[in-house]
Amino acid sequence: MFRKPDAYRRCQHRPACPAAEATDREAAHPVACHPEQGWSLLCNGVLLFDDTGELLPDGRIVEPHRPLSRVMRAAA
Repeated sequence: MFRKPDAYRRCQHRPACPAAEATDREAAHPVACHPEQGWSLLCNGVLLFDDTGELLPDGRIVEPHRPLSRVMRAAA
């Protein structure tokens, strides 16, 4: 069952986890981890993928944002 985004605003952690809209949203505590599938569900409702992409609770997609490796920068 899919929970509404408002359901994730009741974080019980102290200090409270950042909201899904915050720039530091990836700092929220993981509540479900599936490394074999490449994703984790954070306390704020964000699905965080191993490639650093994100799916926000409201359905918006955040493109992967991992830094380029030194090899890729040298080739550019």
